Amino acid sequence: MDVMPKWAEVILVPLISLVLAAILSAVVILGIGEDPIAAVEIMVNGALGSTYGWGYTLYYATNFIFTGLAVAVAFHARMFNIGGEGQGMLGGLGVALVCLYVPWPHWTIALVAACAGAALFGAAWAAIPAYLQAKRGSHIVITTIMFNFIAAAVLNYVLVNLMRPAGSMDPATERFPAAVHLPTLHELLLPLGINFSKSAPANVTLLVAVLACVAVWALIWRTRLGFGLRAYGHSETGALYAGISPVRIIMISMLISGGLAGLMAVNSTMGEAERLVLNATEGAGFIGIAVALMGRSHPFGVFLAAILFGFLYQGGAELALWTKIPRELIVVIQALVILFTGALDNMVRMPLERLFLRMRKG
Repeated sequence: MDVMPKWAEVILVPLISLVLAAILSAVVILGIGEDPIAAVEIMVNGALGSTYGWGYTLYYATNFIFTGLAVAVAFHARMFNIGGEGQGMLGGLGVALVCLYVPWPHWTIALVAACAGAALFGAAWAAIPAYLQAKRGSHIVITTIMFNFIAAAVLNYVLVNLMRPAGSMDPATERFPAAVHLPTLHELLLPLGINFSKSAPANVTLLVAVLACVAVWALIWRTRLGFGLRAYGHSETGALYAGISPVRIIMISMLISGGLAGLMAVNSTMGEAERLVLNATEGAGFIGIAVALMGRSHPFGVFLAAILFGFLYQGGAELALWTKIPRELIVVIQALVILFTGALDNMVRMPLERLFLRMRKG
């Protein structure tokens, strides 16, 4: 029997960790001579105080949902996929090929095809480290990190030498045709009488990300494959005894993980930039690790954690714009959130377990 109730595990532990990270962040802000309360007000107003701020917050959150789900699926199978950056880059290549070289009549059809292309390229890039882990025993952490750099080099070569328009000096593809431009939240909500910001980059891909959360939840907790993933993650010996193939679980979990990471390119490449550029991932693959840790590898937790990190990204940009607080401080705050929700998790969990144990005995 669990010492703590499930709600405390999912909500209370991350919430206390987040409060501790916020307190320490306030101390850091005080240390550089700024007012932490004023800083919080600027961040909240900049990220949540207008539809423009919400548009950027949700845009960043969409990327983090995909990469957070990618890490979460791998976590359930005891795989630590740190290759979300590379898988997202190659996912962008899949999106660009679909959007540039196929004459789509409407964005709805193009969106389905782009999702398929992004997931396929992301999964293919994850398949190589997965095979090396499953068949050769190469550690998945090392290989996925290495493949991030290889993906960057591959994408750089393709953009500079193969897909760059003639006469252009910018290492990027030409703009996608107008038929495949995705509608923004402004265009989606206007018929409902909601006047969302026209200049915010949040787009229909947010709905795809929400559907991905539902699909991952159904996969992990409502399918035989999901049971196999969780069984292998809890005990490889027990999974082997039950007839579950480690090679199959490693390959399938990493293919799904890579596909989810690749899907973030639909938002950044097709939805926002409307062309493929270098470094379109902007660190979202690594933020996905923190999102999965904070969300306890549950799709709903991942969704909430992605919103939080989207808030930190957009709020941090506003903070750097209107105060003397450097943009790098937001990286420090993110690091503190990761520290308390990940590395120092037991510092919060163990006192809470003792508290609930006393309450149960009393």
